[in-house]
Amino acid sequence: MNMFQLLEKTANKYPDNLFLVREDVNYTGFIELVKKRAATLDAKGIKKGDTVGILAHNIPEFPITLFAIWYIGGKCLMLDTNLTPFEYNNMAELTECKMVCAEKSFFFKTDKFEFFDIESKDTKKNDVKPAIVESTDVATLSFTSGSTGNPKIVPLTHFNLVECANSLEDMGQWMHAGDVLYGFLPMYHVFGFAVEILAAIHYGAGVLLQPTVNPKDIMDDFAKFKPHVIPAVPRLWEVFRNKIIDNIKAKKKWWLVSFVLRRGKLLKKLGLGFLVKKIQTPILAVFGGRARLLVAGGAATKPEVETFYERLGLAFIQGYGLTETVGPICISKPTKHRYPFAFGGPITNNECEIRDKNEDGVGILWVRGHNVFGGYMNNPETNAEVFDDRGFFNTGDMVTMDKNGELHFAGRKKQVIVLDSGKNVYPDELEALYMEIPGVKNVAVFEHKLKDKTVSYGVFSVEDNLTLDELSASVSAANKKIASYKWVTHFAMTTEDLPLTSTQKIKHHTVRENLIDGKYPIKKD
Repeated sequence: MNMFQLLEKTANKYPDNLFLVREDVNYTGFIELVKKRAATLDAKGIKKGDTVGILAHNIPEFPITLFAIWYIGGKCLMLDTNLTPFEYNNMAELTECKMVCAEKSFFFKTDKFEFFDIESKDTKKNDVKPAIVESTDVATLSFTSGSTGNPKIVPLTHFNLVECANSLEDMGQWMHAGDVLYGFLPMYHVFGFAVEILAAIHYGAGVLLQPTVNPKDIMDDFAKFKPHVIPAVPRLWEVFRNKIIDNIKAKKKWWLVSFVLRRGKLLKKLGLGFLVKKIQTPILAVFGGRARLLVAGGAATKPEVETFYERLGLAFIQGYGLTETVGPICISKPTKHRYPFAFGGPITNNECEIRDKNEDGVGILWVRGHNVFGGYMNNPETNAEVFDDRGFFNTGDMVTMDKNGELHFAGRKKQVIVLDSGKNVYPDELEALYMEIPGVKNVAVFEHKLKDKTVSYGVFSVEDNLTLDELSASVSAANKKIASYKWVTHFAMTTEDLPLTSTQKIKHHTVRENLIDGKYPIKKD
């Protein structure tokens, strides 16, 4: 089965269920829109096997165009809306992208590909037949180690996507046909894609797309559409929690609310469940009053945040996954005693192994299964490093397992930086960019905490004649080539060589320790 066939299967089962909730479009109507867009792309010369990019926020034309690309047998290049023309050109060239379907605001002059206005009307006759697409054909292409230098490109097949959708049946206790899923996580990112596209279609649910992260718009949506399932990055769940608590404290009622929520189970046993409900109901009204499941992913959720929502009577699930695994390959179970940062076990048709454990039981997580991709595009050397002869993939993440078989996140072996927003920053991409600066001998970029905020920090080893002001100006100029969330604006400078391994790789951990110990005193904050 391919992705369009999966959509047809759901449409046949739930023809009248809404898929695009805000637009009042049911599954039957959605398929008609897909076919019309497919006819438009066909008239533009897009054929089976072509790579077509999507560069848009969460607007209805995103999923319509996505399925239209698949309908005619194309591959979709998922483009981050936060990047620069320099990065988009590079990504298009590396993937042989023929066309990018984008909102007009993203258009720029380029000779690398053709732009198509994704919001334009489809006027062609709906007479294009679906291409013969095998489950092993590539469905999406995503960049998972930056967009410049020598990035890693992840091809996911229709088999990967369909099997991920099927495996989400593991969440069937909390998700149902006809549910409204809130959709403000960007669909170009695998977390948003997995929930807002794959989960919605698997269950015959609807997605309420929201292209902005404006708090007022989100609150208005909650009140009007009353979503059942809300996915968000942990940082946003923390913001919601803090705002709710601050509002209750302003009314000088937090002492009572806090007591009832902490003692909720005991109070119910004593026959005082009505009191618990009286406290929970006005708080749950913030989310529209129908929410039953909250989903977190992209980073670890603080235990106190997760506990807060569970005491409100909501199921709170922490997912773990990578672009290479179509997002959630592990999902937690809303049960007691799974802290810190538990993310459950592998979902259906996937398996995990923890290897090279230390004395504390911390080891590297390896995964294998239907969700796992087949290897990076045109990158045999890296593929040989990350796959073993049994087909297991090295995630590079450090985990432990508790007595219930649930995995707990313990840290990263690889150097990817996860910002508080949940966005990933890849040091190797930034280091390659900054190494082009004249006078820079070497540079280490790593995750660092400044005033309780996670930042990308750089330590530059430079020639004796390079001044701090000159380096600062050069770094600022280099930053303009990449998305602003990737920028290194905090750094230290030294004329000493950075510590290296025997294979001449930077010892990032040692550099960070040296920074904390004050061995790189010249720094910019």
